[in-house]
Amino acid sequence: ACEKGGEWHQALRLLVEMASARVELDTITYSAAVSACEKNGRCGQALSLLEQMASDRVALNTITYSTAVSACEKGSQWATALGLLVEMAAARVELDT
Repeated sequence: ACEKGGEWHQALRLLVEMASARVELDTITYSAAVSACEKNGRCGQALSLLEQMASDRVALNTITYSTAVSACEKGSQWATALGLLVEMAAARVELDT
């Protein structure tokens, strides 16, 4: 709902509330928040979520990376988007075909 309504900041707030309530954040939860950022071209926030996922030892998958790449593309951060693709390949995450 946050993704479609352009409420990326609400999605991030929900993640914080879930963590505070000791709800386990997983790949799907984080991917939904990354997607909300992507819909609004919020590359920086999407990247912060990827970093948090790595810090929390939550697996990043093709969808998560692809959505973050798209967020950077929408935010005109082409070099960052390309860097994510390199990181994705280095992590041996399957590239979308």
